[in-house]
Amino acid sequence: MTESKGPETLEEALARLDRILERLENEENSLEESFTWYQEGLKLVKYADTQIDRIEKQCMLVDEEGELHEF
Repeated sequence: MTESKGPETLEEALARLDRILERLENEENSLEESFTWYQEGLKLVKYADTQIDRIEKQCMLVDEEGELHEF
């Protein structure tokens, strides 16, 4: 039911989250199936949040004098 390997990129995680949301919106799922999709979605949200935090820390801004500053 769930996809076995973890996402390789943030984009892949977000795409998998979209698919999970579509599955959760299907009223024909059993409660057990919905809970399994929900758990996988939580793992993907945690992964995406970690990746976004990492990316934000890598972002730098250049001021008028050409010096780099953390974003």
